[in-house]
Amino acid sequence: MTRFADVLARLVATIETRRGADPATSWSARLIADPQLAAKKLGEEALETALAAAQGDRSAIAAESADLVYHWLALLAATGVSLDEVAAVLESREGSSGIQEKARRGR
Repeated sequence: MTRFADVLARLVATIETRRGADPATSWSARLIADPQLAAKKLGEEALETALAAAQGDRSAIAAESADLVYHWLALLAATGVSLDEVAAVLESREGSSGIQEKARRGR
């Protein structure tokens, strides 16, 4: 997990350096400037990841997952939601089964 965490931290920092950059020259800047575009791209990458998984294509799953994580981080940057906020929600769910958690949320 350390390798993933290290890469994730570098990616978060890179995305943040693109805040305020010219959207014409930086994809990250474009996504940060346009939360709707960031949301659309995240949805596309989620679907592509799911399709790769359904096909059992390990290399495609890894590649699409990388795209998914990048676009998720860009969406967080675009909407001003911090990783700490996400972590707080995850921590609040620790020790609960997914079934119990869904029942609590009424879904």
